[in-house]
Amino acid sequence: MAKKSFKIGVDLGTANILVYINGSGVVFNQPSVVAFDRTTNKCIAVGKQAAEMVGKEHSHIKIVRPLDGGVIADLEATKVYLEYVFEKLESTSVDLKNSTLLLCCPSEVSEIERVALLNLAKNMGVKDAFVEEELKAGAIGAGVDIFSPRGAMVIDIGGGTTDIGVLSLGDIVVSESVKVAGEFLDKEITKYVKYKYGLLIGSNTAEQIKLKLGTLSSNLKEEKSLLFAGRSVSSGLPTKVLIKQSEIRDLTVSAFQSVINKIIKVLQQTPPELASDIFQDGILINGGGSLTEGIKEYFEEALGLSVRLATNPLTSIVEGTKVLLLNRGNYLVKPTDF
Repeated sequence: MAKKSFKIGVDLGTANILVYINGSGVVFNQPSVVAFDRTTNKCIAVGKQAAEMVGKEHSHIKIVRPLDGGVIADLEATKVYLEYVFEKLESTSVDLKNSTLLLCCPSEVSEIERVALLNLAKNMGVKDAFVEEELKAGAIGAGVDIFSPRGAMVIDIGGGTTDIGVLSLGDIVVSESVKVAGEFLDKEITKYVKYKYGLLIGSNTAEQIKLKLGTLSSNLKEEKSLLFAGRSVSSGLPTKVLIKQSEIRDLTVSAFQSVINKIIKVLQQTPPELASDIFQDGILINGGGSLTEGIKEYFEEALGLSVRLATNPLTSIVEGTKVLLLNRGNYLVKPTDF
């Protein structure tokens, strides 16, 4: 089968890495985890298979997250992951050499890391590659017309960071980032369970507690609870504990107060005309954190502004790459053929 050139968008998320190909949509969506053999330093698992090893690995296996806290934590692991993805793409008749590649990364990624990503792409045979911020791609993918002169505020609550930005005329006017997101809440839950119940739990258990009990709602008439297991600090034996939703709510509200403070800072830095647009149109919340129960009401009460939630929060970034790939850096022209 003859290979063809395509426009390829990659969302380098802290929690998941997704890939879009024009004409096929999202073709790859797996956890951002790589497993290495400590002795040979060779990759033994990537994505979902590696994620299943987290917290269960022995001394000969090293688990690495390419991105951590919104920055590239391990460039070699990032390279290995991208090579794995590209090998899968090449098996589907994609001519990487003549394709255009867009890498979407967190806003906290430095210019040096951006250059490193481009070099990685070129070393793997991709001639035409460029980097954009996830905040911009996510806004487009969620249906925001960032190319108009009207101001739009987007809050992207991801795995490693919460990015807050005001966009207009195709680019970001003002933005801030705070390392309060999915992974932060997992760690807070882990610390709380150890302090309150004397129980050691892994990151996967903490995530399950967050997903099942996480809430910002002040109305807990029918409070949920969850029975989970871990290792007792005192006895060292496996033990079960029942935790209430109100406990997790207190942790969640405490964490999100930092996000509210950053949003207020961004609003204070926003040009008056764009602030007027935001007052009329409200705020869009995107990313996996937007699925938190009661988040819309919590933000509206805290900010006094209307809030709407993205309908595709987990895939909006990679879906937004199709527009940026067509634009190819021309932010003042809105594509019409996608």
